[in-house]
Amino acid sequence: MNQTLGRIPFSETLKYTQLAQKMIEQGKDIVRLTAGEPDFNTPEPVIEAAYTAMKKGMTKYTNSSGIEDLRVGISKMLQRYGIHYKPEEIVVSNGGKHALFNTIYTLTNPGDGVAVITPDWVSYLSQIAICGCRGIQIPTLFKEEFYPRPEVISKHITPETKVLIVNSPNNPTGAVYSKELLEEIARIAIDKNLWVISDEVYANLIYDGEHTSISTFPGMRERTVVINAFSKSHAMTGWRCGYSAAPLAVSKEIGKLQSHMTSNINAPTQKAALKALDVDTHEMFDEFKKRRDFICDQLKKIGFSFVYPKGAFYVFMDFNPYMAAFKDDDELAQKIITDFGVAMIPGSAFHAPGFLRMSYASSIEDLRKAAERLERFLRQYRR
Repeated sequence: MNQTLGRIPFSETLKYTQLAQKMIEQGKDIVRLTAGEPDFNTPEPVIEAAYTAMKKGMTKYTNSSGIEDLRVGISKMLQRYGIHYKPEEIVVSNGGKHALFNTIYTLTNPGDGVAVITPDWVSYLSQIAICGCRGIQIPTLFKEEFYPRPEVISKHITPETKVLIVNSPNNPTGAVYSKELLEEIARIAIDKNLWVISDEVYANLIYDGEHTSISTFPGMRERTVVINAFSKSHAMTGWRCGYSAAPLAVSKEIGKLQSHMTSNINAPTQKAALKALDVDTHEMFDEFKKRRDFICDQLKKIGFSFVYPKGAFYVFMDFNPYMAAFKDDDELAQKIITDFGVAMIPGSAFHAPGFLRMSYASSIEDLRKAAERLERFLRQYRR
């Protein structure tokens, strides 16, 4: 058996999502706020596009990097954010997670260092380890809303560090990096000769401010790989369609890797994604913002401390004042789901123990229930 896999944990997000689903199937009243998954249906025109494509016979292999019209569409869409990659520099993959793995594998050799800013998404360090690389954790502080300090980033970069992963809007904190902060990170990347993987999966879910891609700064396009997907933006998590945008030499290698691993992603999904580029999703955006405002107002009234999310659809809540009653935040999360009926993800999964991540990609009714139950938790455990 592979020894590296033996050291890697199962995805905590999936673990708690599956636990919550199992309890629901057993008839228990659980508010599931675990997975980063919109609760909306995929827009009907997107579904129809896939159905039409299948009826027309689009069920065969395609170019392993994705059909040309989809890559052209993605290229044009990215230009709205000032991101300029040609269609031949885009590889369509089986979700953003697949695009990320393709990129880490392509940019590194075993033993290289890959730096991540914590709290970080659950799969970064696992994918880094699978690629035989060393994960370097760059810490941030709750009191600074988990925004990284450029001097701290610079301090953690060693000669062995080849890649820096930047995630804005951030999962799990909801932080959105300012243009000024990204510009400072770009200077470090250039000075240290780093590749940057810019995970921008939540780029169109920014409620305060606007999205800036680190790839848009001078000298950064040629050293940045942008990762994005249709999962969050168009409620297409199960369709598995993401992509990387990279300098041509890198995208060719990513395409080569994918040709040997999965070939193309499924053909009708590519036509669905092409249609999704033309679908107006402002109603989903408005609803997410409404939910963000609602749950943050509720949690503040109850007395929780948390980072006010400017993007994505998560609230990262501080449970450290209550940790004396629990062995760790895994036990805390288990307690809250079994005794209070609210399922969330422990912060240790994101390398921030003592926090819990709540996804507000759920109805206002569910969020209200969750707030009421968490208020009961506070009454019981507040000292």
